[in-house]
Amino acid sequence: MMNCRVIIFLNLLLALSGSFIEGSNLYAQAARKPIDSQATQETQALFYNLHRLAKKHILFGHQSATEYGHGWYGDTNRSDVKSVSGSHPAVIGVDFSGLSGRPLQAIEQAKESLRRQITDTYNRGGISTVAWHFSNPASAGGFYWKDSVSVPAVPRLIPGGTHHQQYKQILHTLGDFTNSLRGADGKPIPLIFRPYHELDGGWFWWGKPHCTPEDMKSLWQFTVSYLRDSLHVHTMLYAFSPDCTFKTEAEYLERFPGNEWVDMVGLDDYADFGRDGRYNVAAGVKKLKIVSDYAQRWGKLAAFTETGLESIPDTTWWTTTLLKSLKSEKLTLSYVLVWRNDAKSKTHFYAPFPGQPSVPDFMRFYKDPYTVFEADLPKVYKRKWLGLF
Repeated sequence: MMNCRVIIFLNLLLALSGSFIEGSNLYAQAARKPIDSQATQETQALFYNLHRLAKKHILFGHQSATEYGHGWYGDTNRSDVKSVSGSHPAVIGVDFSGLSGRPLQAIEQAKESLRRQITDTYNRGGISTVAWHFSNPASAGGFYWKDSVSVPAVPRLIPGGTHHQQYKQILHTLGDFTNSLRGADGKPIPLIFRPYHELDGGWFWWGKPHCTPEDMKSLWQFTVSYLRDSLHVHTMLYAFSPDCTFKTEAEYLERFPGNEWVDMVGLDDYADFGRDGRYNVAAGVKKLKIVSDYAQRWGKLAAFTETGLESIPDTTWWTTTLLKSLKSEKLTLSYVLVWRNDAKSKTHFYAPFPGQPSVPDFMRFYKDPYTVFEADLPKVYKRKWLGLF
């Protein structure tokens, strides 16, 4: 807790300008910096500028946007979002899934693909967020939980566990790769790292039915500590993003590792926003409000880390459901990210492509002053940038 005399002193100073803060609000102001005290200047600037932008805007993101899209794969400087709007998304999702559980040659190929996606995004001025569909290192079954195949790996990976040394080697691969990323300006590239997402569900091996809250917290804390303090990775902002199974802040925080281990709080929610034709938008907004309020209270970033409507059958979903929800309840969210557009499937897509029926409504979403895409993104890797924000 901050010393009461310090609180009083700061309140007196702020009173001179007509401001007054106390308790957690004061903590939020003091704590509004990355959890890594040695974070690079660019990483600190990204953290700071995401806070600034969230006051009046939200960045639009799309998973695997420039890697592949509806009917194409690997084209240079292409995304379905750009083909429709003229701009790439401001935030582009990539995945560390290829960096473990594969033959060495496949891992090296995954590194080069990731390097190209991340450096191209940074050089254009965009932002990369990294998910981790982490194949179970203690059994077969991949990243999903498969009955009679998967084993509970979380207690095996934490310090003292049977696979702890193996986990450290996997983190070495992630850390060495991350530290090797450089932009055209020679600077190390910041990433928003989002491990163990949807940890309150049961579909992944790290999910709620397969480990205790204490073991999950221990795994998260060790992961951050080892990357940051042992491998000297200082370009990551760490995002905590459960699924939408919670109804209260206490439920949201059941597996939360602590404020000193998280830069961003988020939420993955498809279920409330139209999945399988079911809408409960009011419930979804309430959950976003819980996340946004927590971030404001404790000086964290907040984001809608995954959502979307597969195949987008509701042609006005972008404005009547998503944008309307984002603008409600005085939410302060850094970005919203919709899931990927598969290259082969005719139905597995979450962003429009040329000719898709929701394009006119998406363009209304794109042109709304509240949303920000890459073409309008200010220089987020500098602490001071010029722009209309």
